[in-house]
Amino acid sequence: MFQRVTQSIVNQVDSGDLVPVRSILDNQHFRPLCLVTEQRRFVFFGSRRYMQTFYRFDEVLLPAGDDKSTESLFPKGGHQDSMQFSVKKHVSDNVDGSASACVEPASAEVKGAASLSKEWSVKLQHNHISVPELEALIPERKINMDHPFIKQLQKKPQRLYIVRETIETLEDTIYEESTEGGGSLKIQAYATLCAKGTRKNKQSITIPKGCTLAFKVIPLTITDGSWFLGHFTSRAMFESDGLSEGRLGQLKVEFKANCQILSKLSPDMSIILLKAIKAVMRDRNLFQELAQKMEAVLDETDSCELKTESPDLKDLLNTLRYSKQLLRQMARAIAYTLDVLDELMEDQLLLLLESLEEKIMHQQLMLVTSILEHDIEQKKGNFRVDARLLSFSQEKQQELTIAMVEMSGVTFQKDGSFVCTENAFSAVAALCVSLHILSLLSN
Repeated sequence: MFQRVTQSIVNQVDSGDLVPVRSILDNQHFRPLCLVTEQRRFVFFGSRRYMQTFYRFDEVLLPAGDDKSTESLFPKGGHQDSMQFSVKKHVSDNVDGSASACVEPASAEVKGAASLSKEWSVKLQHNHISVPELEALIPERKINMDHPFIKQLQKKPQRLYIVRETIETLEDTIYEESTEGGGSLKIQAYATLCAKGTRKNKQSITIPKGCTLAFKVIPLTITDGSWFLGHFTSRAMFESDGLSEGRLGQLKVEFKANCQILSKLSPDMSIILLKAIKAVMRDRNLFQELAQKMEAVLDETDSCELKTESPDLKDLLNTLRYSKQLLRQMARAIAYTLDVLDELMEDQLLLLLESLEEKIMHQQLMLVTSILEHDIEQKKGNFRVDARLLSFSQEKQQELTIAMVEMSGVTFQKDGSFVCTENAFSAVAALCVSLHILSLLSN
């Protein structure tokens, strides 16, 4: 829910480089002067992505002149401008739909109706650090090359950025969302099965005062203790977009390069890995812990300690510790899996977990793959998929599948067709890869 709020605000107030914060737990790491790094870029990344470093820019600078203090860069606060404004949104939708198909020896019919309501109003503050004032510090303040974080960067060069603008809440804000669905499912084969029902869901989240919702960055380059700022953070998202196989082909190549090892795992290892993945899907702190350990393995295999206090991760890390030959391949596959899951909304992760319990992931994967094969980037307008892909044994399964797909920008229409938002490919691609990985492990 938090991610939907931040993305909506970005869509309303900015058309440039403003980046939504994806998790409420991470908001404090994207405040002015925080240092962030750019995440690896994959086909399923819909926008630029940054990772927190847990350090601020002023923490890696040496004191000015002979002064041994670590005073704030802007002690009087006069160099940080701010502006206050409000954003409101109200959405109310009612949708009816049906789809049917007749393919011997079976036929299927799906009918449904749903209503969606969202309403929120938030008072915001835009904070902005003056870049010229920041650049004026270049001759006065040098980088502390002995700082642990700077030493780490020397071992593994990364694109480094300073958070220079933020949008924060001025007061506690409550976001509420309610959905209500009702429908029927009829499948006729050698026997007939009918199901009817309704489903209601109401959720809310309180976003505290001072929470960072979105931010902008400026590139930082460090050379032998000196530093300077860049002024261009945008570039082509995919340099190979022009390849003949298209982005769907790129997605398949990318998946194979990173996850080939998953299809070769023993049943016991698949169970251990799936247990850890399910745990991190529920717990953001565990998610970050596992991501950091896999990054450490990829950086320095010999010096990485695969230890944890979490019982949910212990079996996996213990197993990896004694699998030196497969360690880097497994770390690459797990890191890639976490990158994919991180592209999904929090509610989608919960629906994926529910789908695992319902054992319907294979059919969902076929549905989402079919949607991608319609070349949704190039072909606009409505399209259809095999109606049998929407026929589940229980109405609940159909509802959660449609809800999960629609969170990726694919809407189910009254006439049984689908229509995609303009930038749906990346979100649908991430959902497709997530389903593929979880299906591999669960089988």
